[in-house]
Amino acid sequence: MAEQGFRITYATMSADNEELHRLYDQGIETARSWLGKEHPLYVNGEAREGSGYRDTLSPIDGTLIGRFAQGTREDVRDAIAAAKAAAASWGNRPWQERVAIVRRAADLITERRYELAALMAMEVGKNRLEALGDVEESADLLRWNANEMEKHDGFRTEMQPLGSPGEYYDVLRPYGVWAVISPFNFPMALAAGPSSAALVAGNTVVFKPAHLGVFTGLKLYEIYMEAGVPKDVFHFLSGPGSVVGDEIVNHPDVGGITFTGSYEVGMSIYRSFAKDYPKPVICEMGGKNPTIVSDKADLDKATDGVMRSAFGFGGQKCSACSRVYIQRSVYDAFVQQLKEKTEKIKVGNPLERDVYLGPVIDENAVATFEEAAAEARKNGTIITGGERLTEGEFAKGTYVQPTIAEVPEDSWVWKKELFVPFVVVAPYDTLEEAIAKANDTQYGLTAGFYSEDRAEIDLWLNSIEAGVIYVNRRAGATTGAWPGVQPFGGWKGSGTTGKAGGGPYYVQQYMREQSRTVIEE
Repeated sequence: MAEQGFRITYATMSADNEELHRLYDQGIETARSWLGKEHPLYVNGEAREGSGYRDTLSPIDGTLIGRFAQGTREDVRDAIAAAKAAAASWGNRPWQERVAIVRRAADLITERRYELAALMAMEVGKNRLEALGDVEESADLLRWNANEMEKHDGFRTEMQPLGSPGEYYDVLRPYGVWAVISPFNFPMALAAGPSSAALVAGNTVVFKPAHLGVFTGLKLYEIYMEAGVPKDVFHFLSGPGSVVGDEIVNHPDVGGITFTGSYEVGMSIYRSFAKDYPKPVICEMGGKNPTIVSDKADLDKATDGVMRSAFGFGGQKCSACSRVYIQRSVYDAFVQQLKEKTEKIKVGNPLERDVYLGPVIDENAVATFEEAAAEARKNGTIITGGERLTEGEFAKGTYVQPTIAEVPEDSWVWKKELFVPFVVVAPYDTLEEAIAKANDTQYGLTAGFYSEDRAEIDLWLNSIEAGVIYVNRRAGATTGAWPGVQPFGGWKGSGTTGKAGGGPYYVQQYMREQSRTVIEE
């Protein structure tokens, strides 16, 4: 897929490739040429200005990314009406044609991955390989969802005839209008996955990206249009959640919705979206993801995995490792190794090739970080980090130090999803005790375990309450799922359906079953 056989995934984050960086540098120049302009929203292919424009600034240095139209309730209603009018023709179009369009979109994403990744880095602060991974994952999600439709012959299954001759078969059919509300942290992948699933399934789509990440969302819209998605089938709605998001969630003609974001907002949508009759709600709502390190673990492998999952993209992943339980006999050695590796992390402008950790997304994230650091100083110990960076190149951005802390386990820091580069550690005595602590959370998204003992591994695998789990993974203790490799979805308060993106049960959620009997006598 990529030059010279080199493929970017989250498991290749340590890869170094001169050609890749040369092409990325070209992508930076292309992406910079896009900055500072006004961008409308699009309803039925028509450019609209909504209630006016709002600035989006880079967390790197405050550079103006662009000015984006703020949709009104009327814009949303018009988009939903157009999507509803187009639903029958798109849903009845041969699934092979829908699949071909989505595959073309995937190829366009791959062709433009360097400039798209550079834009993403400027917009949300991802480092080079994290941004490239996000873009490549987006293309693979489109391909995976298209392949699932093809693999299942458009989800038509012949059934047994009974009595009279005729056709007896079962099909999955689209719901109609599907809404996708995506977050800032994976501004392409977490828009591309659900939107492509909705499209190949035959739904029309109204799409609202997060304000932080909106330009990347607009680029996805442009790619769909270029690939051949009809203008009345996919609508791009930028604007505030209190207006655009609220209207989408409460509109009776939206047949299904996918939301990725906070537990509070996701549960609100889950409770309120279906009013007159049940409707599908696919929400992914974060995590407080644990890692357990046994005294039978390879500590070098374990500290690499925890470091990458705790501090990759500043901990701003719903899958980030934010709490670690270490068997008491190896606790000091593990913490010392993790501290040494953390202190070698280079923080800075994520566009530079040797920078691992860029800025957090905004001042609200900085405030969360400083609140957690203050709690650790007051009631525990900061092992390393704990400060905002403000000198020199950091002055205009939102940079903080990657932080490890010891905090009493009854502290809120162990319970609240922080979404910043902040991990807490504590010792444990028995594996059963550690598993019980790991499971003692409203969330159940990801989890990691390090041990070279198969009996311990099996105990953990059969006891941990999370949708995506990893054992002895150096590339990331709790992060790095990939379509067709590690499907991504959560249990408990982390997800509403128990089905995972990039997995074998995902696309079906965007359709409903219809049993068909046609008697021929």
